[in-house]
Amino acid sequence: MAMGLFAFILYATWATFQNSHYYAAPYLSPFYSPCVSANCTYQTAPLVGSWWKVSPALAVVWIPLGFRTSCYYFRRVYYRSFWLSPPACAVADARPRYSGESRLPLILNNVHRYFFYLAFALAIVDSWDAVAAFDFSGHFGIGLGSLIMLTDAVLLWSYTLGCHSCRHLVGGRLKLLSAHRIRYRLWKGSSVLNRHHGLFGWTSLGWVGFTDLYVRLVSTGVITDPRWVLH
Repeated sequence: MAMGLFAFILYATWATFQNSHYYAAPYLSPFYSPCVSANCTYQTAPLVGSWWKVSPALAVVWIPLGFRTSCYYFRRVYYRSFWLSPPACAVADARPRYSGESRLPLILNNVHRYFFYLAFALAIVDSWDAVAAFDFSGHFGIGLGSLIMLTDAVLLWSYTLGCHSCRHLVGGRLKLLSAHRIRYRLWKGSSVLNRHHGLFGWTSLGWVGFTDLYVRLVSTGVITDPRWVLH
């Protein structure tokens, strides 16, 4: 798990600071979506002016970063793999004392519920990018990149909607959950996804990196995107 997280961190950092080859029409890398700065190759919504000189990815990458690092599942992963505190049940900590999340910096993980709202909005944007991936200059088409973008959106939704904060949002603060039919069904659906939260966490993480790599290879001309376009 430590090697997997470390590999993704290295690639994501490299891709974020490249500031190039993140758009190959009609595909936009998820690392750079939504593209909100004026210096974007493909602008989703120009909310940040021309004063933004660094990579457009830095304007939005803090949202998925904050959401995943404060996620209950990924907390367990990097607590065990990087800090060895706590490494596992019935296994001695590497640290003499364990303070949990009662002080800085780990107390900041309590903002996870707020990052969920931002991640939910990001998933909507990611879905829009997946729909746009089937639009080839005004004509409907299907490319390999279209299917990759669609898979990325599905995995992102599966991970986001299975989040513990989502389950609490739709089913929490009620004395009798079964009396609220709609919220009860939403809670059950979120609970089904939550059972596989770790799986969706890893697959969505890996697929985001793969999607960026695919867009990058198409943009640089290393590979050609196979596609069928209806004229």
